[in-house]
Amino acid sequence: MKSPSDIVITTPSEREVVMTRAFDAPRALVFEAFTSAEILPQWLEAPGRAMTVCEVDLRVGGGYRFVWTGPGRKDVGSFGVYRDIVVPERVVRTEAWVDWNAGEVLVTTEFAEEQDQTVVTVRALFPSREIRDAVLEAGMKSGAAANYDRLTLLLARRQTVLA
Repeated sequence: MKSPSDIVITTPSEREVVMTRAFDAPRALVFEAFTSAEILPQWLEAPGRAMTVCEVDLRVGGGYRFVWTGPGRKDVGSFGVYRDIVVPERVVRTEAWVDWNAGEVLVTTEFAEEQDQTVVTVRALFPSREIRDAVLEAGMKSGAAANYDRLTLLLARRQTVLA
């Protein structure tokens, strides 16, 4: 059994980052938290900013758009298109950022049941090693860890309400 508080980040190739974390929650609930416009803003933040726009059209060919705002901070936005969806196992999507011409990232998120946990593996394929390294140096691990900590608390609350 994996420790739910540990995020593991690896770089299996020059253009990839793989993040893995276990959550003490059913796979369907974790999948919903990653794909629901109602739930995403409750845990997915950017440093010093809260998600104020969350549009999700969860279907192959559908898109998403997120905007984060915060006092004294420049707005940050991302968008993309869903390329593959297998509920509740996998989501493949593109990701690009407003005001950052870094190209398109291909993100595959997998949700695996292991014992009483859901293990989430996010594989990001960047356009270049330089872009991947810039994202890593900008605090990808600490940002992902903080978001996943918020998600852990949210999942615990949701399970308590559903029980």
